[in-house]
Amino acid sequence: MDKIKVMIADDSDFVRDGMRIILEVDEDFEVLGTAANGCELIKLAEINSPDVILMDIQMPEMDGIEATKYIVEHDLGKVLILTTFDDDELVQKALRNGAKGYLIKNHTPDHLKQMIKSVYNGTGVMEESILKSLAGKAEDRADTSFSGSSFDSAGYSERELDIVRAVAEGLSNKEIAAKLYISEGTVKNYITNILSKENLSHRTALAVYYLTGKK
Repeated sequence: MDKIKVMIADDSDFVRDGMRIILEVDEDFEVLGTAANGCELIKLAEINSPDVILMDIQMPEMDGIEATKYIVEHDLGKVLILTTFDDDELVQKALRNGAKGYLIKNHTPDHLKQMIKSVYNGTGVMEESILKSLAGKAEDRADTSFSGSSFDSAGYSERELDIVRAVAEGLSNKEIAAKLYISEGTVKNYITNILSKENLSHRTALAVYYLTGKK
């Protein structure tokens, strides 16, 4: 397998150097460079073509939210937000700007590597606590246009929407089956069909799409 080419954007020297060391000792990754702000990152990304960018949010000159928007619009790599902040509004902005995942900086090196691989392979990743928080707010609103989401429910049956909402709540197939009084096999079939309909590869990506309107 080819090495996953990674870039790191963070205004902390300690964080940048730490992540570089973690990834460079693994033969599956190649760190192309690091940046202390969004402007530096964009210049590096335009030259080096990374696969995945680990992006902090709060940085000087250009923050991670704006940098993510530019990176995605110019197809310069897939963005994984990695930050100490779990503010729901920031999460939504990052995802709407095209970030493929959002993680808090408290994971083991092995978990971080797995999340980078997931993003590289096209699977959206999301901190479970954040996903549940967004799901709770969506449930409070009791509609499918959560916070201006562009999720289109027109092509869905009511049962399919029930399934999508349950996935967004973070429920397992077993829990969904119990909640909707159907079999686990039926739940699995529904989810498979829904993922195919939206051209998504994973249930987390479906939850993110439902909650934020971004694939």
